[in-house]
Amino acid sequence: MSSCVSVHPVNPQWRLLEPVLDVLRAGGLIVFPTDTCYALGCMVGARAAQERLRRIRQLDLQHDLSLLFPGIAQLAEYAKLDDRAFALLRKALPGPYTFILPATKDVPRRLADPKKRSIGVRIPAHPICEMLLAELGEPLMCSTLQLPEADIPLIDPEEICTLLGNQVDKVILAEQGRAQCSTVIDLLQWPPQLLRKGAGDPAALGLE
Repeated sequence: MSSCVSVHPVNPQWRLLEPVLDVLRAGGLIVFPTDTCYALGCMVGARAAQERLRRIRQLDLQHDLSLLFPGIAQLAEYAKLDDRAFALLRKALPGPYTFILPATKDVPRRLADPKKRSIGVRIPAHPICEMLLAELGEPLMCSTLQLPEADIPLIDPEEICTLLGNQVDKVILAEQGRAQCSTVIDLLQWPPQLLRKGAGDPAALGLE
């Protein structure tokens, strides 16, 4: 399918990723690999793409989507970081962790938890993610590529292309995905609370 493109997972070819960036900037929806699972993603301002993402996943508006950033410095516009949280993020990221942080007042209400005013943030350690995020200069909104009624995320590139090639605008295929998602840590309180144990080792951050 023309929407599916195979990209080297370690040394991504720029000529293959450039059309993907064009799709994202035009408000499109893509599938891409991360350091954990494959994910569905779009730009923060792409409302129609976000609605398509939620339809594919069958997620209601109460289900939070994560924001992927190129680095900790870019988080400041979207999340509040005190010294303790900053030190923990520096220790863990980039890597397979999602952190729940207080949202800044500039974050649109539709992006943050309406009650807690919080957002989930990630900085994935994956060359394709790193290249996309560096070139975009802003975060990607994303969700794990796990279809309704499925017990685990989609991990096989050929199956992903077959099932999603006609539902999204571009599919980046690389290596076999991981069935284990990121470890989720709540930093809305201190000490931090482990919400979900995943690919990131919580013990490495002093959490059990």
